[in-house]
Amino acid sequence: MRFSDLLRNLRRNRNGWVLLSVIGAILALLPSLYILSGLFQKPNENWQHIRTYMLQDYALQSLLLVLGTGFFTVLVGVTLAWLVAAYEFPLRKFFSWAFVLPLAIPPYIAAYTYGSMLSYTGSIQTFMRNVLGWTPNQQFFDIMSMKGAIFIFTLFLFPYVYLITKTFLEKQSASFIENARLLGKNPLHIFFRVVLPISQAAIVGGVSLVAFEVLNDFGVTKHFGIQSFTTAIFKTWFGMYDVDSAIRLAALLMSAIIGLFVIERLLRRRRRYNASTAKASQLQRRRLRGMSAYAAFFFSALICSFSFFIPVVQLIVWAKWTYQDVMNAKFAELIVNTVFISLVSITVLIVFAVIVANVSRSGRSIFTLALSKVISMGYSIPGAVLSIGVLAVFISLDHQLSGVYESLGWGANKLVLSMSLAMLVFAYIIRFLAVGYNAVEAGYEKTGNRYSEASRLLGMGMTRTFFKVDLPLIKGSVLTGCILAFMEIVKELPLTLLLRPFNFDTLATKAYQYASDEQIHQASVPSLFIIGVGMISVFFYHWLGEKNTK
Repeated sequence: MRFSDLLRNLRRNRNGWVLLSVIGAILALLPSLYILSGLFQKPNENWQHIRTYMLQDYALQSLLLVLGTGFFTVLVGVTLAWLVAAYEFPLRKFFSWAFVLPLAIPPYIAAYTYGSMLSYTGSIQTFMRNVLGWTPNQQFFDIMSMKGAIFIFTLFLFPYVYLITKTFLEKQSASFIENARLLGKNPLHIFFRVVLPISQAAIVGGVSLVAFEVLNDFGVTKHFGIQSFTTAIFKTWFGMYDVDSAIRLAALLMSAIIGLFVIERLLRRRRRYNASTAKASQLQRRRLRGMSAYAAFFFSALICSFSFFIPVVQLIVWAKWTYQDVMNAKFAELIVNTVFISLVSITVLIVFAVIVANVSRSGRSIFTLALSKVISMGYSIPGAVLSIGVLAVFISLDHQLSGVYESLGWGANKLVLSMSLAMLVFAYIIRFLAVGYNAVEAGYEKTGNRYSEASRLLGMGMTRTFFKVDLPLIKGSVLTGCILAFMEIVKELPLTLLLRPFNFDTLATKAYQYASDEQIHQASVPSLFIIGVGMISVFFYHWLGEKNTK
C-alpha cells in the first residue's frame, strides 16, 4: 500500500477509534525508533572499549543461553505435549494443567530459590551431611553457572512450548496421527516421522517466546554472574553511567531480536500443514498400560516437582521463618504499590487493546494488519532495552516542556515526567499491550462480525455498537486479558528496576533487593505473593480454556 493510499484509507475511516489507534501505534514505535537511532550516533571512548574487549563475550553468552534453553525446552515441552495429547495415564488430567503452573514462578525467583537450596549451607546438602552422613562433591551442586541458568530457564519456560504444541496436537493433528496408527506404525516412529514435522510451526512459535523471555531476563543472569546483553546494559547504565553506550547495546540487541522475529515468521510460514478435510476432529488418546503408564506418570511427576512443587514448598518453609520480620507496614505499602501501578496500567492497556482490536476486525487491510503488528511488537522487546527508549522519550519530552515548567515556577531544567510513575505506566503499556490485544482479538474472532454488522445496518455507530453489542459478547476475553496482563506486570523486574521513581518499590523489586543482599529467606515472602498472583492467573486461564472447548 502506497502512502497516498494509506492517507485515503485514514480519511475514509476517520473516527475516534482509528485516530486513537494510530496515536497508540505512534507512541508504541517512538522508544524503538529512538533505540535504533543509537546505531547511527558517534561512539564514545567507552564504546570502543566495550566493542573491543566485551561485546563478543556478551553476544556469545546470550547466544549460548538462547540455544541451550531453546533445545531443552523443546525436548521437555514437546515430549510432555505428546504424552498429554495422545495418551491416557495415571493423573493425566491433573498434569495437563499442572504443567502450566511453572509460568506462575518468575525465573529470577526460581534462581534465588534453587541457588540457596543447592548451596553448601542449603537444605539439600545439609540434609545429606546431617541425616545421611554423606558429604557430597560440590561440583555436582554448582548451579551458579551457564548450565544452571539453562536448567532454571528450561524448568520455568517450557510451558510456552508445551501449551502451543499441545493445542496444535489436540485440535489439528488427528488425521495425520490416526492415519499413521492405521498403517501400523509404532509410537516412536509416529513421534519422529509425523508429530515433529507437522508440529514444527507450533514448536517454533513456542520456542521463540522462550527466546524472548531469556533475552529479557535480568534476575537470573545477574544472580548467576552471566554476562548477557541485559546485564551489560544495566552495568553500562548504572556502573559506568554511560547512557549512550547503553543505548548502543540496546540497539544491537533489538536488531538481533528483529532478526529472530523475521526468522521465526519465515520458519512458521514454510512449515504449515493442512488437513485433507475441513472438519477437524479431536485426537483420540490411547491408554498406556504397565511400565509405559508408570514411566509416563513418574516423568510427569518429576517435571512437576522440580518446576513447581519443590521451589514453592521451600519458599513456604523460608516464609515461616521470616514472615514476622518482613510483613510490616512497609510490606503493606509494597502490596499497595504493586496493585496500584498494575491496575492503572491495565486500565489504559485494555482500553487501547479494545480500540485497536475493534478497528482491526472492522476493516481487514494492510493498514489494520500493520497496526496490529506495531501494537504487539512491544512484547518481543526486552525490558532493559525498552526502558532505555522510554526514558529517552520522556527526557526529550521534559526538555520540550521546560518553558512550561519554568512558567509554573518549577525551574527550567526540572525533570517532571521522567521522574514520575507516568513513565513506568507508559512502559508497562507498550511492553504488555500484546497480552491484552491477543486476548481481545481472540474474543472477537470467536463472536464474529454478524452481530456488529447487523447493529451497524440498523444505524448504530461504532461506539454505540461496541457498548451495546460487542462488549457483552467479549467481556470474558477482556477479563482474561486483564488477568494475564496483571500477572505479567506484577512479576516484571527489568522495567520496574530501571524506570521506577525514587523510593518506589514493588513486590518484584523487593524480592530482587533481598536476594541481592543475600537475604534469600526474606525474599520468600514477596516471592510467594507474586507466585500467588501467577497461580490465580493460570487457574483462570485453564478454566476459561476448558469452558471454551465444551
